[in-house]
Amino acid sequence: MTTPTSAPTSADTTATVFRDVRPHGSAAPVELIAVGGLLVDRVPEGARVEVVQGRGRIALPTLVDAHIHPDKTAWGEPWYSRRPARGLPEYVRGDVELYEHQRTPLAERAERLLAHAVTRGTRAVRAHVDVAPAYGLAGVEGLVAARERLGAALDVQVVAFPQHGVRRTPGAGALLAEAAASGLIDAVGGIDPAGFDGAGGEGFAGEGPSQLDQVFGLAERYGLPLDIHLHDTGERGLAPLHDIAARTKAAGLQGRVVVSHAFCVPELSGGPLDALAELLAGAGIGLTTVAPSAHQVLPFRKLAAHGVRVGLGSDGVRDSWSPFGNADMLHRAHLLGWTTDARTDAELTECFALAAGGGADLLGLPAADLAPGSPADFMLLTGECLPQVVVDLPERELVVRAGRVVARDGRFLS
Repeated sequence: MTTPTSAPTSADTTATVFRDVRPHGSAAPVELIAVGGLLVDRVPEGARVEVVQGRGRIALPTLVDAHIHPDKTAWGEPWYSRRPARGLPEYVRGDVELYEHQRTPLAERAERLLAHAVTRGTRAVRAHVDVAPAYGLAGVEGLVAARERLGAALDVQVVAFPQHGVRRTPGAGALLAEAAASGLIDAVGGIDPAGFDGAGGEGFAGEGPSQLDQVFGLAERYGLPLDIHLHDTGERGLAPLHDIAARTKAAGLQGRVVVSHAFCVPELSGGPLDALAELLAGAGIGLTTVAPSAHQVLPFRKLAAHGVRVGLGSDGVRDSWSPFGNADMLHRAHLLGWTTDARTDAELTECFALAAGGGADLLGLPAADLAPGSPADFMLLTGECLPQVVVDLPERELVVRAGRVVARDGRFLS
């Protein structure tokens, strides 16, 4: 059996040699050799060789967006003037208004945004897609169509996300179940089971099983991972987080459950934070942050010290919630450094690592660490070193996916 680091011998093999590149900003330039989508340590005997000149540019792993909402985007559309919103119910109504306002079909808007993400150096995304009576399964179907058209340039994991709640919105739970049974999605989502989708509160209309009963039931029945939005703070956020950990272990879903945002976690420190981190690590629960602000960003270094997996995402991109966002994960690593007051080279490098290996781990993808045997997924850019790249955000001059150039100088090629 041939190991991933051994180059096969075949006259039909093509090796792409990226010459004169500096992996991770190293001082000495080397060659990166891609064969069959992987990096290898030598050109196979008899292989056809294609050469790409790196001209001394830095080679960095491409990045993973562990949390994005491409179905909601107005990226590339005419400017949309947003009105003030107070709380989740008003934001959700704003989503519906913008959806009805859009001139371009959802699949085209999502594809446009995700193709742009590729040009910025993204190799994979976890895409949360609204499932609700206002849309039916149009978002799921649109994202699946976009995923197919993007081909091998980008991995897209589709999460059926009940943004409107499965208890507060009649019919949403049935649609979520339909999405889970369809075979089209990669994970089931959830949202604030104690707050927004708990019993009572503004606009609450539903009855029946709790949200966690429903989403864990779907995960077990269809063998799907879970990714649950948790915006609630204080005990209203912590109690469901403990419940999710207990359910995860009881269902044998360790390593397959992610909680996004988890704004209740940054409120903790000292012993309480250590105890919660141990609980999450023991249940195999991962977390994602989008670095929204200094007081809401997850304490990823302390969590990692306890074995909690943390990924980074870009969240909404020019949607009804906010006119901001750009689906650029290098920029998101920059914002993570900004919000956590990163100053040292080590701290800036950790921010980049969260956007690369952190997200890959959560999505179950192999690490693209530029070592032989790893995916040939990397980007070339001009710079001095990795920390300087995180701060200065140079152009991604070349983006490589599975050894094939998929973007050049900001243009999507596939």
